[in-house]
Amino acid sequence: MKAEPAGPADPACPGLPSAALGGPVSHALARVARLHRIAAGRLLKGLGLYPGQEFLMMCLWDAGAVRQAELIKAVDLDPSTVTKMLQRLEQTGHVRRRPDPDDRRAVLVEATDDSCALHSDVQRAWTDLEDHTLAGLGAAEREELTRLLAKVEANLCREAGEAGDCPG
Repeated sequence: MKAEPAGPADPACPGLPSAALGGPVSHALARVARLHRIAAGRLLKGLGLYPGQEFLMMCLWDAGAVRQAELIKAVDLDPSTVTKMLQRLEQTGHVRRRPDPDDRRAVLVEATDDSCALHSDVQRAWTDLEDHTLAGLGAAEREELTRLLAKVEANLCREAGEAGDCPG
């Protein structure tokens, strides 16, 4: 049985659009991802970060100094986007870039000692985001959601031809 589009209770958010009737889960994932990014952006703004910059910092805190090309690959973003993010993070004193002593053509990127305080702030922001996002879900539901999202991620990784970069 085919789902019917939701009625226009709120003209700004009319429910499931008719073109998405064949993909209600995909539509829900897109809406949730957008709202999650907005919520993350609000939390990160208070730390002086833009969405996405925290992922760069997380990589650097965990990996130490890495080549900029490796960092670009790790976060899977356009090189110009990563370069702009790094410029902003460098201006705020969170990262440092320097020539790679093993290959002068390569650039090493590392988190600065000053970014240590930011580490705990980002960790707290992600904990708050998790709590807000999963409010009302019990421990078993959270585990089930995590398990199901991992399966969805694996499907999408295979579809994108990135199975080597996928978890599990």
